[in-house]
Amino acid sequence: MLRSVITGTGSYIPPSVRSNSDFTKHVFYSKTQQALLTPPEEIVSKFTQITGIRERRYTTEDLNASDIGCIAAKAALENSGTDAEEIDQLIVAHNFGNVIKNTIQTAAVPSLASLIKHALGIQNPACTAYDILFGCPGWIQGLIQADAFFKAGMAKKALIIGTETLSRVIDAYDRDSMIFSDGAGAVVTEFKETETTDQGLLGYSTQTHAMEEVNYINMGMSYYPGSDPGVRYIKMNGRKVYEYAMTYVPAAMKTCLEKSGIGILDVKKIFIHQANEKMDEGIIQRLYQLYNISPAPKDIMPMSIHWLGNSSVATVPTLLDLVRREKLEPHRLSSGDIILFASVGAGMNINAACYRC
Repeated sequence: MLRSVITGTGSYIPPSVRSNSDFTKHVFYSKTQQALLTPPEEIVSKFTQITGIRERRYTTEDLNASDIGCIAAKAALENSGTDAEEIDQLIVAHNFGNVIKNTIQTAAVPSLASLIKHALGIQNPACTAYDILFGCPGWIQGLIQADAFFKAGMAKKALIIGTETLSRVIDAYDRDSMIFSDGAGAVVTEFKETETTDQGLLGYSTQTHAMEEVNYINMGMSYYPGSDPGVRYIKMNGRKVYEYAMTYVPAAMKTCLEKSGIGILDVKKIFIHQANEKMDEGIIQRLYQLYNISPAPKDIMPMSIHWLGNSSVATVPTLLDLVRREKLEPHRLSSGDIILFASVGAGMNINAACYRC
């Protein structure tokens, strides 16, 4: 049987570390532009307890989202042993394009995919390069979309990248600014015959809820009084996002497993978008409760949020790369292991994909 098989992974972890203690010097404001009376140290302490984030990574001023995406892509191509000229689909998931440091201006023309194709030096015009805007689930959606192109006979090899420089679109006066970070991850997938191993992408599910949920994550003005009303930053209704994720993500993951013909006890690892430690742990527990299992198995869910923060589309491919390269103890993957990818984000969008290593 022909299936989409991941043959290589790569990631870029920025060098600049911002610890939670750095934020104790901030003055935070509410969405009504009122200074919060709670001491910053207490705000940061509560933030750590809720999110699990202790530090995050920001990229250097000279690099944009397309630059760090290219670094991750090169690593994935090398890991795969794939000639870049053989790539048929170059898919880049992001949310804000290239944002120049110390500005809020985004650039998405040319597309990040075209810029990365150029940087990789791919001359083959049949290598189609395009971007995906699908919130945090964008990279998983790229994986799903590549599979569809493969099955349609339109491609055989794809390079799928998730890249983001969220540090350049955050409002420093908003507590939620502590969540976001920069990063990039990439995979090479190939449509290959897998009759003997049953390896590859087994199934997936995708949903969009765009009624009252549509603005749970959006762009808004700074919380700082007197700030320029024409400048927009990423904003989030954390409580609504949490409630939405806890309600819909476990069900979507279960649907994905059912479509894939896989039982929950056969899943070795779950790679979930690194948004919030408590939320991710809650989603996993609720997933297993849908199967009348409680608690969920120990070490089922690799996590990098504690030291990498939330880099949106980059979290899942980066996590996968770290585990495949055995850089995230105690997690390991072996041939035949079944893993589940899942994400939730702006849109509001949800997706999940089941894969056999």
